[in-house]
Amino acid sequence: MKTRSETFQYEKELPWEPAGEGVRRQIMGYDGQLMVVKVHFDKGSVGNLHEHFHSQATYVVSGKFELTIGDKKAVLGAGDGYYVAPDELHGCVCLEEGVLIDVFSPHREDFLKK
Repeated sequence: MKTRSETFQYEKELPWEPAGEGVRRQIMGYDGQLMVVKVHFDKGSVGNLHEHFHSQATYVVSGKFELTIGDKKAVLGAGDGYYVAPDELHGCVCLEEGVLIDVFSPHREDFLKK
């Protein structure tokens, strides 16, 4: 398995990968300690509740999302962000079509396996 991305990523050259119904992602850059992923959600699509050992910070580029993180809920829009601690249950519902930028540490090895 490759342990890091190319130095530069060009959006038009990066493949979109399915990540659930109405959800797709582009891996923007990574090494063993860090990964940046762009995720596009269609309106009404769901990021199912899940947990992983990675730390995650996310920036809302566009759209509106209802987030559940642990026992907390919030509606976030463009310019907002959130943090998910390791092993914390989280998920979202897309209220308006939008894009999230997820940052993981360490990288999501499961996203690289093909």
